[in-house]
Amino acid sequence: MRWLIFFLLLSVSSTSFAQKFIFPRLTQQAKSVEQLIPKNWKLIDSAKGDLNQDNKDDIVLVLEFNTAVDEDRAYGNYEIELITETQKPRMLAVYFKKDELYRLAIQNNDFVLRSEEGGKMGDPFKGLRIDSNKFILSFEGGNDWRWKLNYEFEYQQKEWALVAANNVYYHKDSGEMVDKQYDFVDRTIKTVVGSIFNRNILNYKEEDILFFGSRRTLKDFKKPWTWEITKDNYL
Repeated sequence: MRWLIFFLLLSVSSTSFAQKFIFPRLTQQAKSVEQLIPKNWKLIDSAKGDLNQDNKDDIVLVLEFNTAVDEDRAYGNYEIELITETQKPRMLAVYFKKDELYRLAIQNNDFVLRSEEGGKMGDPFKGLRIDSNKFILSFEGGNDWRWKLNYEFEYQQKEWALVAANNVYYHKDSGEMVDKQYDFVDRTIKTVVGSIFNRNILNYKEEDILFFGSRRTLKDFKKPWTWEITKDNYL
């Protein structure tokens, strides 16, 4: 499974050595969204909603650099399996609304998948939304065998904790599917095995206790597919 995930995601690779791309430090506060976007970057998605339960509309931004550069990206173990790819870097930023200003809550330069990391399906980034004080990132990619990923983050004790995730792996023609639904609050994992065309008919469903050490946060969870929750089971 580990190597299959590698080939699903890998589209452009290089062994050349280049100067490491330096991400800008985002503006700490501003009155408008336009003032938050750095030079040579563009906004590709955003969502507004209350994230810190103060009844004000905070904002989450996904930004993309205008030019493709060489980036070291990870598949599997982030420490040793780095692949140099030429693509446009992306950033995730969360701003809290306070006193009519957007104030930076977190900047993450790794987690949002790049446009070249979706295989034949193209750009894997499928959207961003805010629901019930949480923000959700959605990705999808692959070739004949395809995958869908959803990650749900919540602001807890000044950290952005991963509270839930969904990982669907399926074949586009046969419909063969494995759907894993992770709840990191209740520590459960629901697994559905069967057909993506008949999700509620004749599919095998199982619920187990989810064993893991500490919950991951957006700060230490480098990017999708780099958390080995159980042996050869990556999220």
